[in-house]
Amino acid sequence: MSTGFDKEIPGAETPSHEAHLHLDSTPGVQGSDGVVIAKAAGVVGAATLFSRVLGAVRDIAIASFFGTGMISDAFIAAFRIPNLLRRMFGEGSLSIVFVPAYTECLYQQGRTEADRLAGSAARFLAACLLTAALAGMAAAPLLVHILAPGFADSVEKFDLTVSLTRTMFPYIFFIGLVALCMALLNVLGHFAAPALAPVCLNVSMIAAIAVGSLWVDSQQELVYWLAVGVVVGGALQLGLQLPFLLKNRIFLWRPAPWWHPAFKQIGAMLAPVLCGAAVYQINNLVITILASMLHQGSISYLYYADRLLQFPLGIFGIAAATAALPTLARQAVMQRYDAMRHTFNEAIRLVLFVTLPAMAGLIVLREPIIAMLFQRGAFDLDSTRLTASALLYYSIGLWAFSAVRVVLNVFYALKDTRTPLKIALLTIAANLILGLALMGPMRHDGLALAFTLASMLNIGLLGFALRKRLGTIGGRSIALSALRSSVCAAGMAAGVWIAARWLLPHDPKAGVALLPGLLGCILIGAAMFGVLARILRMPELQTLMYIIRRRSPQA
Repeated sequence: MSTGFDKEIPGAETPSHEAHLHLDSTPGVQGSDGVVIAKAAGVVGAATLFSRVLGAVRDIAIASFFGTGMISDAFIAAFRIPNLLRRMFGEGSLSIVFVPAYTECLYQQGRTEADRLAGSAARFLAACLLTAALAGMAAAPLLVHILAPGFADSVEKFDLTVSLTRTMFPYIFFIGLVALCMALLNVLGHFAAPALAPVCLNVSMIAAIAVGSLWVDSQQELVYWLAVGVVVGGALQLGLQLPFLLKNRIFLWRPAPWWHPAFKQIGAMLAPVLCGAAVYQINNLVITILASMLHQGSISYLYYADRLLQFPLGIFGIAAATAALPTLARQAVMQRYDAMRHTFNEAIRLVLFVTLPAMAGLIVLREPIIAMLFQRGAFDLDSTRLTASALLYYSIGLWAFSAVRVVLNVFYALKDTRTPLKIALLTIAANLILGLALMGPMRHDGLALAFTLASMLNIGLLGFALRKRLGTIGGRSIALSALRSSVCAAGMAAGVWIAARWLLPHDPKAGVALLPGLLGCILIGAAMFGVLARILRMPELQTLMYIIRRRSPQA
């Protein structure tokens, strides 16, 4: 089977040795495209795991120093504004629209023209990002009024949020260029450096808190150190990509025209993709806006719950989608639609196989996990309890949050942006309506539930539309795999619940003392799920073991 690498790409580190591998002997991974995606997903997942661990350390530090009070709410709201733009224009939409355009240029016009496109995109994007950063700093009061309207009731909280927003807005300049570098490297088969980029941000923020705490005494002064750490982290993320760009002979700083013909295709896709691909971020922003109208701490409870959700989501869901996108784009360019269906089917089954037990584990162990990670300093027992309740409602939708990225990437590889856009608008409206309806009786828990229900609606509508767009996508095999994974996850959850009663201390202030028991519960859960999956002869288990071992099976 051809992988799309048969045409040599001068200067690219093409994994030519992978082009002729076959995985027919490994159930669940068939053909050389499966090898490429499996290896890429393994690299991205491992790098993301390291990043998420450091992210957890970062969040532990923030929770310990700032708790869930006024300053914590102000920082989280301020950081969410440039972070939303980063996810929409940067690593989300830019990658989705640029990867297919760059892939098409690379495979149809050659490396020289692809390099011209990359250089032009870098110049044009840098100018747009600089303008956006300056405009955002100037319009910070207006942005805070719009995105955190409840803060207007407190002058101190509002002013602090505005000041922090201005401090952190330059971050989008660096992270937008990082997203372009990530897209380029992914197309050329390099996934490690892009996936490790968030490590720089986490290290910078942790260092900012550690150093700042030695120089200042108040939370209000320390939070500015944290904000500066965000900007420095963005610069470090960009710096990490440069050696790998050089290694692949990509010189974005060389003179290039401001305009490239491919910009027409990219521009036509960008506007609808901004909404369609950023549904998660937009809905999260809607939840933040509504939470600003609830009692103090609501934004923080939802933030920390979402951060824990991001751990399995980033390692499994986003890793699989990121790894699959270049392959899907290549298959679309070559009009290999049967291969696209196969790639999608395998990716979605693997995502569900991994995220369903992760969902069950988070639901059962949510409170001890939060207590172990965050309950110290300014983060008290009530903060743990309220964050855990939000995590419960978020966790129910983990499978949908993860699967939607894979489904969206199929549409964008086919250059179909209108369908995801229409569905995105319905989903955002549903999230707003549900949020308004549920925030009264359930407060911040209602907002988490609304977010989850809207995401389930999104994946359901997208799946139905994809079936109409591509024809058969193996829905029966996906449903059967999901059912088997659910049975295994349910059995695992029961075993973990029993183990937790024996292994976890009942002292509500146990803190780090919970770690050995939690590790024991997680190991027991993983072993139980693996045994049940083997009993049910699930091919996804073989695929997962291949990714973990990252070795080439015999042909």
